[in-house]
Amino acid sequence: MVEKRLSKIEEKIEKISRDLERAKIAEYADIVNNPRRLLYLNFIGGLARGLGTAIGLTILAAIFFYILKQTVDLPLIGKYIAELIEIIENHR
Repeated sequence: MVEKRLSKIEEKIEKISRDLERAKIAEYADIVNNPRRLLYLNFIGGLARGLGTAIGLTILAAIFFYILKQTVDLPLIGKYIAELIEIIENHR
């Protein structure tokens, strides 16, 4: 009976140990306890997010302007912009 309980406890401890290893709690604790490493990792992550955002926005803008160029007559837009500028200058 006691051996059976000890066996179950050992199994549960092993399961908890595997779960903690899988969660990488030790690495997280090392990062939190080392401010330089934490700043470095956050800096690199910020650079990656910023670069990804810039590249993604550039690609989306290029696609948008390509579609706009194919569907809308640009001199027509230029006429509207010229009229708008003239109206704004007349109200000054």
